[in-house]
Amino acid sequence: MMMKKYTVILVLIFAGCTASLAQSAPDSNTGDKYTAVITQRAAKIVDVLNISDSVKYKKVRDIIVDQYRNLNDIYNDRNAKNKAIKQQFADDKAAAVTKTADVDSGMVKQLSVLHGQYLSKLTAELNADQVDKVKDGMTYRIYPITYTAYLDEIPNLSSLQKDKIKGWLLEARENAIDAESSEKKHAWFGKFKGRINNYLSAQGYDMKKEGEEWQKRIKERAATNK
Repeated sequence: MMMKKYTVILVLIFAGCTASLAQSAPDSNTGDKYTAVITQRAAKIVDVLNISDSVKYKKVRDIIVDQYRNLNDIYNDRNAKNKAIKQQFADDKAAAVTKTADVDSGMVKQLSVLHGQYLSKLTAELNADQVDKVKDGMTYRIYPITYTAYLDEIPNLSSLQKDKIKGWLLEARENAIDAESSEKKHAWFGKFKGRINNYLSAQGYDMKKEGEEWQKRIKERAATNK
């Protein structure tokens, strides 16, 4: 029964049909309710790190909480600026597009700086495996589940092909960490899965056929484990 449940979840995520876990934060990030939400979210991530020291546990949890809050600040600031631009340049679409692009460019730079600072704080407290688990926790474990799915779908992948797939999924995860919502996080993985599928097709794999054969194997395993 557990095997059947696992394979169903794996297929849904791999196909990009996973139900999004709501992450959109309220406009204000200073209220007690918002703080409680992101603290609970961060605690769930830290719970899997096996940190026995309560002081260190809280420190790591608070680093993650601050990251969620800082990301929300950046996106709220972007939204406010773009709203003002839309109103100010309502009769000049070209100018509005240019101004909005400038705001988005500035936001990307802010996210890049924040990303580096965040990872530095994590690596000061955690080992590499724990940092990986934090990244997976912030992105719904899409990377390990999707990588496992590719290996299961195409068992005869070469070492080079596996490395390519892994590298692209890790790049997707690195971008998804900073995304503003569940939908945007999934979109990053969707983008890189498209790149992976194109690569595998160029390598000679018939992805439609591979997918069909994979579905058959999953159904056979599910039937065996009933």
